[in-house]
Amino acid sequence: MRLKGKVSIITGGASGIGKATAEKFIREGAIVAVCDVNIEAVGAVVEELKGLGGEAVGYKVDVTCREEIAAMVSDLKTRFGRIDVLVNNAGIVMDAQLIKMTEEQFDKVIDINLKGVYNCARAVVDTMVEQGSGVILNASSVVGVYGNFGQTNYAATKFGVIGFVKTWAKELGKKGIRANAVCPGFVATPILKAMPEKVIQAMEERVPMKRMARPEEIANVYAFLASDEASYINGAAIEVTGGLTL
Repeated sequence: MRLKGKVSIITGGASGIGKATAEKFIREGAIVAVCDVNIEAVGAVVEELKGLGGEAVGYKVDVTCREEIAAMVSDLKTRFGRIDVLVNNAGIVMDAQLIKMTEEQFDKVIDINLKGVYNCARAVVDTMVEQGSGVILNASSVVGVYGNFGQTNYAATKFGVIGFVKTWAKELGKKGIRANAVCPGFVATPILKAMPEKVIQAMEERVPMKRMARPEEIANVYAFLASDEASYINGAAIEVTGGLTL
């Protein structure tokens, strides 16, 4: 078990890549804190994780609310005495071309996808510094490397969280803390259910492997980066795209 005993926070952990990451971490021996705004879904995921034989706790956490984040971190420290891994997975999309984008669309995506990542990292960093160890993992995207039509707000956040880890790697590396970003391409998550089949097929055709990633394939990368096997990987932005950008 590569993550045995590591106390790990996963935001947006109640569905999609976050849920798959929680399941992977449990199988690797981590103690998992599932954080999401959907408390009913959090409870269901926590029960599933316990059914896998692992130790899991759940919290309602809106990453734009620093009070909720602080309460979650405080409770985890009381229960387990430490925090080893933060996976900043929570995020949303509110797409529009620049000429049509509203201030609300821009601000909400920035608040959750960018400021929310800062909020969570800021809440755990003092604990990690005191421990002399820790791992911070940010969910970026292929869009955070190359941009994408209709995603001014989303691209800004995903570029931004790469900037975060490159900065944190320089600031915190000497304190035993590593920071990295994962940049998925097309991933088969529930959010795609609303898309027409022909659109999904067109997306798959753009990938040399002719398919989308499964959520667990992204989770596998997070688990590796969180583990001691990745002990010299710091400040990286790792693409997991099936060759989409080639």
